[in-house]
Amino acid sequence: MPTGVALRDARSQLLAAGERVLLDGGPAALTSRTVTDEAGVAKGVLHRHFADFDDFLATLVRERIAAIDAWSVELSERAGAGTVIENVCAALVRIFDPLGLAIIRLLLSRDELRTRVRAGTGPGIPTLTEAVVGLAAYLLAEQRVGRILAGAAPAALAPALVGAGHLLFAGELGGLPDESAVHEVVEAILVGAEPGPDEDGRG
Repeated sequence: MPTGVALRDARSQLLAAGERVLLDGGPAALTSRTVTDEAGVAKGVLHRHFADFDDFLATLVRERIAAIDAWSVELSERAGAGTVIENVCAALVRIFDPLGLAIIRLLLSRDELRTRVRAGTGPGIPTLTEAVVGLAAYLLAEQRVGRILAGAAPAALAPALVGAGHLLFAGELGGLPDESAVHEVVEAILVGAEPGPDEDGRG
C-alpha cells in the first residue's frame, strides 16, 4: 500500500509534468495522456489523485495562484526598500514568466476551466486578478510610508500595471522583454504617483 509521502510525491510529480507539457506544447498539448507520459506513470495514477482531468488543470492553476499570493506578501514587505519602480518591475517579471504566460493562455483557451477556478477565487481572469490585488496592496503599503502620493489610487494603478505588463510580455512571442522596456512601461504608469524631491507623499 503506498504511503502518504509517496502519494504526495506522485501528485507533485504529475503537476510538475503538467507544467512541462504546457511550457513545451502550449494548452493544446495538455491531455491526461501527455501528462502521465511526461510524469512516467500509468494513466490511472492521475485519476487516483484528481477527480478528473479538469480537476487536475484547476489544481495546476490554483498552485500558480498560491505562488502569486506568496510573492505578493513578499512584495508588500519590501515597502520602503529599493525603489518603487524596481520593485514593481521585479514583480511583473515573476508574474509574467513563461509558466505564468502559459497558464494565462490555458485559462483563456478553456472557458470551463476559468469558470471552475473562479468559483473559488471570484470574478476576473485567475492569476491576473490575484496579481492586481497583490500590486495594489504593495502600492498601498508604499503610500503609507510616503513613497506613493496620498492622492494616487493604488486600486487604479495596479490593473494598469498588470494589463500593460501582460501585453508587453505576451507580445515577445516566447521571449522576455528587455529590462529597460519593462522599466519604461512601469515608469510611464507611475509617473505622477511618486513624490517629487520637494514632496513627502503625505500632503
